[in-house]
Parts: sequence; C-alpha cells; structure tokens
Amino acid sequence: MAKKTSSKLPKRKGEFTYRGNNLADLQKLSLDEFAGLVPSRQRRTIKRGLSEEHKKLLNKVRNKNENIKTHLRDMIVVPGMVGLKMGVHNGKEFVSVEIMPEMLGHFLGEYALTRSRVSHGAAGVGSTKSSKFVPLK
Repeated sequence: MAKKTSSKLPKRKGEFTYRGNNLADLQKLSLDEFAGLVPSRQRRTIKRGLSEEHKKLLNKVRNKNENIKTHLRDMIVVPGMVGLKMGVHNGKEFVSVEIMPEMLGHFLGEYALTRSRVSHGAAGVGSTKSSKFVPLK
C-alpha cells in the first residue's frame, strides 16, 4: 500500500529553473535580457528605466554588501539578489527577507507585509450594555 502524503506546496524535483533557465544562466543575463523573461508589469518597469534609487540598490547588491536595508518596495527581485538577506521597510520597521530563487520577478514589497494580523481580546467593562453584568475577577 502506497503511503499518501498531503502537502499544499508542490515538491520541486531537481534544480530551480525560471522560464526554462537555471539560476547560473539567469545570473549571466543582463538586466534587459532578464526583462524579456519577467511578466509584463515588471518588464515595462525595467524597459522604461529604473530610478536613481533603484540603481543605487542594484550597485549595493552587486557589491554583495551585508545588511542591505531599503524602502524600495517596488524593486523587482533580480537574479543577483538571490541568497542575500535584505531589510525591506513595511512602514514601521525593516522586515528581514531572505531572497530565494522562487522570488524572481516579484516585488520586494510582496514579502514585507504592511498590515499585521489583529487578534481581538475580550470586550472591556462598559463596552456594551450586557458587560455590566459580567462578574469581575
């Protein structure tokens, strides 16, 4: 009898490929050549030209600086970033994001969520009419 495993994520067999190219080939590509592989929104951003701040961040990535922190949530993850740990600002603090090959072509802001999960506690005394009758401990 075969053992049945249920997993939500598909298991990857072999090495990582992005649109038919392995990671070593992707790292050899120029930014314009990589733009031909990414989805249309990211391709349009690259073709229209990156801003000065984006270019500074790419220079830091090329120099493999440690502790790279950025507010540029709209920066596209390029192959040169794979393996780095970056601090991406979420509006309040820098969230540490380790760049993995599966993140190629996405924006950095997708991995530093701006809204946190809210778990509400019990209602306080006086918040509702019925709470007057709740015994205090």
